[in-house]
Amino acid sequence: MQRLKTRAQFQAVLAGATVARTAHFALHRCALAAPAGAEPLFATEDVWLGAMVPKRWARRAVTRNAIKRQIYTVSAAAPDATLPRAAHVVRLRAAFDRKQFVSASSDKLKAAVRAELQQLLERAATARA
Repeated sequence: MQRLKTRAQFQAVLAGATVARTAHFALHRCALAAPAGAEPLFATEDVWLGAMVPKRWARRAVTRNAIKRQIYTVSAAAPDATLPRAAHVVRLRAAFDRKQFVSASSDKLKAAVRAELQQLLERAATARA
């Protein structure tokens, strides 16, 4: 699994289709093929993944980084058939309630994020089938 790094890669994937959604996350996907004569954005035919956790939805850096780590960990642990060879972005689209998750990086928050990400990947796999 490769990670998205450049702004152009993220923009290309976000311009693609939204494949699955949960209460807090959205999964975007785009094909790896580049238009004829254009410089390819993705060097290899592999699964590419990026994480977008905006400050708008996770104010504290500790929380943003913990959510990003969970995104990459859950995606790497998912079975190979879950994500096809394409570019994907997991985007946080709503805030986790700070009254329910008081600590910026608690085990309770990480477990909730992990469970929702697994649900997101399951929805993406069924949407593809």
